Amino acid sequence: MKNKLQKYAELIVKIGVNVQEGQLVVINSPVECREFTRILVEEAYKAKASYCLVKWNDDLVSKTTYEYATEEVLAYVPEYTVKQFEEIVDKKAAVISISAPTPGLLKDIEPQKLQKQTAAMEKAVGFYRKFLMANGSQWNVVSYPTFAWAKKVFPNEDENTAFEKLFDAILTASRVTSDNDPVLEWQEHMDRLAKNNKILNDYNFKILKFKNNLGTDLTVQLVENHIWAGGGELTQDGTYFAPNIPTEEAFTMPHRDHVNGKVVATKPLNYQGKVIEDFYLIFKDGKVVEYGAKKEEAALKSLLELDEGSSRLGEVALISHDSPISNTNILFYNTLFDENASCHLALGNAYSMNIKNGTKMSEEELSKFGYNKSIAHVDFMFGSEDMNIIGTTYDGKEVEIFKNGNFVF
Repeated sequence: MKNKLQKYAELIVKIGVNVQEGQLVVINSPVECREFTRILVEEAYKAKASYCLVKWNDDLVSKTTYEYATEEVLAYVPEYTVKQFEEIVDKKAAVISISAPTPGLLKDIEPQKLQKQTAAMEKAVGFYRKFLMANGSQWNVVSYPTFAWAKKVFPNEDENTAFEKLFDAILTASRVTSDNDPVLEWQEHMDRLAKNNKILNDYNFKILKFKNNLGTDLTVQLVENHIWAGGGELTQDGTYFAPNIPTEEAFTMPHRDHVNGKVVATKPLNYQGKVIEDFYLIFKDGKVVEYGAKKEEAALKSLLELDEGSSRLGEVALISHDSPISNTNILFYNTLFDENASCHLALGNAYSMNIKNGTKMSEEELSKFGYNKSIAHVDFMFGSEDMNIIGTTYDGKEVEIFKNGNFVF
């Protein structure tokens, strides 16, 4: 186990954020993941990081704060918090974020309280999110199990068995085994994803049409000069890194005003501690005009009403149904994994790097192409084993992209 943990940490540091000599490294970690975080810190220093800053978080403390704090307190962002984020941006730190959610923990918290704090943080330190989404420096999202999360994924197992099974599933999805070289395997994997992106970019599709038997019938127009990305990416300074471990996606930017039709989610969405289940969205001219959910519809409503852009799309991603994470048949209740098991869409902010020269443009310039701006960026899954996708090029040529859930190329 220790050997696997060391290899996993090395993969994150060398491939995930590709730490450069003398670079500041920031690790966002739940307190439950402290043992793994200590190994990450060691690997960061081995990679000659200048300093490793660990920013701890605790879901249970957050829940207590939401329960007892006034809305005025929830909207308060200390100046020292702003200064810290400013330094992280100024020093172009490599940022590692460990995603280890507690699904359903905040189900009894009023949505407006969550919304209040989200809006306050965006107003105070939104520059940090924009910096990372424009690949201002390397960033990476990974996972490590907690007992609460593991019991949600494997409810019929005892706590320790559930933890071990979830940990094994995370490592398998991340291509880490006891006898392999995960760094080498990830380099090869990113090469494969890059070849797939090249095919999509060469077609330069104008429109994508999605259809399956669950009720999805959606037309998505892509922005002009869009770029398909996924796997490895480059910072604005040219440093290669992998934003997500694991990842299987090819993603690009939809036009904020040209999405029409119905999409039916195929997996639950864990949003701000609430698990939204069996939901659908209907779009007209890019905006959600109708929606429904069997569970936590109020949370979905809160997301869609967060701001003007949260009811529009910022990302469309293609992933074959026959993929490593999908084939585990595990519902992780964690977007990092579930989004890589299925085609997905993101409500909210778009990535400027999905437009040619987009990272060098202002938001006003980007908006002319159809870029969507929001304080949210929330992925939800809609892929299925019978998903069919047709792409239409600018000269009107129709090309089959997906048949029965998988890429045809």
